[in-house]
Amino acid sequence: MSIKNIFSLLFVTVVLSCKSINILPKNSSEIIKLNFINEVIIPSDEMYDGAAVGGLSSIDYMDGKMYIICDDRKDPRFYMADIPIQSGKLQAPIFTKVVSLKDNTGLAFNAGQANPESLRVTVSNDIIWSSEGNISKGIDPFIRVASIDGNFKSAFTIPSRYLVQSNDNNGPHNNGVFEALTRNYDNNGFWVTTELPLKQDGIVPTASDANSPVRIAYIDHERNTFTKEYAYMLDKVARKGKLEVNGITEILSYDEHSFLVLERSYASGHEDGGNDVKIYQVSTKNATDVNDLNSLSNSAYIPATKKLLLDFSSVRSQLTDGIVDNIEGMTFGPNFENGNRSLIVISDNNFNSFGKQLSQIILFEIK
Repeated sequence: MSIKNIFSLLFVTVVLSCKSINILPKNSSEIIKLNFINEVIIPSDEMYDGAAVGGLSSIDYMDGKMYIICDDRKDPRFYMADIPIQSGKLQAPIFTKVVSLKDNTGLAFNAGQANPESLRVTVSNDIIWSSEGNISKGIDPFIRVASIDGNFKSAFTIPSRYLVQSNDNNGPHNNGVFEALTRNYDNNGFWVTTELPLKQDGIVPTASDANSPVRIAYIDHERNTFTKEYAYMLDKVARKGKLEVNGITEILSYDEHSFLVLERSYASGHEDGGNDVKIYQVSTKNATDVNDLNSLSNSAYIPATKKLLLDFSSVRSQLTDGIVDNIEGMTFGPNFENGNRSLIVISDNNFNSFGKQLSQIILFEIK
């Protein structure tokens, strides 16, 4: 056999071996772009099991089911639903169950004690969920583990800098804490990030300024707390308004060091609702671990890098009434028939407490 044939045989053997043990080719997980497919609206008067369906702040996909958290502070709960993709299009959700989340004594939460924002389902069928508390009323945020029937199982230890502080210059901003949560790409551990910077780290973004790092933190199951953190720089608010805010509303880990990050900018006084939403590709590969820095202000560090993947303004004309609403949830969904992965996002309509809003579910194809 010639040298050329020997090398050819070795190459084929290695490729086949890699396939058999599921080693992915280099850059196989790289996300090039997101193609808009379609949008589904949950009617504002939708009811399930006697409760209004709204306030949908997070969505996750596991074993063929969707799990959607509701940020009702009077009755923290999550829904289970089938959201089929048929003929390549997202269909209306079919709710199959609603589960109330219990406090650490096994009872229903007192009103206002939990403000659920994100959830993820583990491979062992537990629920990891976050509450951003109510900083202005002295209620700490938390990240907890619940059983699939909503009962408390355990809680992660939260570093003190994320809790209510006696010093007004330190700690989290009200309504800006644990908004985003994701399983690690290998299903070992979780990542969480705050919506807004800690007070000692930077300012809340405005339309004119954004020296605003938030922390992407890794939750280690064995140590039961945060073990590494990376700074991520928020954008300025996209438009001016009497009220201006921009922050992270969701995050997805999809490879080592690689994330999708959802930033939602809001400015009041705009006819289209004032939301500007973007999805970034983010890498922490060369970023500094800032876990030992209690304050990022005046500290030297390298933040995560970010690259714009999707600006929702590019699909606004294809959405109901040209509205990009209060998008807060994001998950990888089932694969399309061609094998491409899907991405599903969902918006929180705030139960229409602040005016007419939409519960949007939007489907993208990952290329």
